[in-house]
Amino acid sequence: MDRNYEEFKNYPKPEEVDKWVESIWKMANSIICNVEVLSDNGFSFSLGIRHVKNEFSYVKFMPEGMDEFYGYWQPVMSGPAPLLVHTPGYSAEISTHPELVSLGYNVLHISPLGYATPNGPDETKKRDNTWPVLADTISSHGEKGYKQWLVNCILAIKWAVEQTEVIENRISFFGTSQGGGCSMLLGSIFKDKGVRCVAADEPFLTNLPMIKSLGSITYNYEPLSSVDNIEGGWRALGFVDTISHVKRLNCPVLLTAGGNDILFPAEAIKTFSELLPGTFSYNYFDHLEHRCSREFITLLSSWVRMYA
Repeated sequence: MDRNYEEFKNYPKPEEVDKWVESIWKMANSIICNVEVLSDNGFSFSLGIRHVKNEFSYVKFMPEGMDEFYGYWQPVMSGPAPLLVHTPGYSAEISTHPELVSLGYNVLHISPLGYATPNGPDETKKRDNTWPVLADTISSHGEKGYKQWLVNCILAIKWAVEQTEVIENRISFFGTSQGGGCSMLLGSIFKDKGVRCVAADEPFLTNLPMIKSLGSITYNYEPLSSVDNIEGGWRALGFVDTISHVKRLNCPVLLTAGGNDILFPAEAIKTFSELLPGTFSYNYFDHLEHRCSREFITLLSSWVRMYA
């Protein structure tokens, strides 16, 4: 991989990334989080999956000192079984995955920071017509934004592993776009803490300097213009760039990239795959645009059956 992009000079060193991950765990372990399993599962009389009506449910997480946020709990009918954690794209959707539950996995979708709710997106949390998680990461030098996003994930996962249906030390992560990038961050964070595998579909937060050089998603770099120290802003991005976590990923990693993906070009994802130290699968689909695809879901099903 070409590390000659000027922005890489501002990225944190590996030991600083390790300390940042430790600080995330310290924050998560210091927070008391009350949890309420809601009776509503989102299915209606006109559209729904009847055989899981009483099992699937929204979960409301209420961490002290932080905004409440939601998850969607999809347990197996007969456990205990491994846990698959799905994280959302930047559009902040909530997803259900009955196809994975039918394969014998518990699935927890997490929607951090309260951006998405059972009643739809919470538009009051937007700034400048977008979700501010990336901007907050930059302006706080990595102490807010995605750090809080990841803390929310840990709190939700801690609840999930306490459920009787879940095998404690068999946790895997998957997602598309932001969800793909953050799945790899969670794979790093849960290193030696039960992570089994990661599946990242067209992942955001991967080789950000290269993506910028290719002219992609330029609006994501606008927050850099509002900070006094642009080098400090790139340092903050370095903490959440999956490139900084690649050596911490000691589990099998599935990657997909699309030839028609103009948001997160395949070139950047391929450079990441070339750095992975262990088992990985890089899958390029010439026709794919930036979206969750049938191809990814098919690969994901096989990946978790091999490694989760």
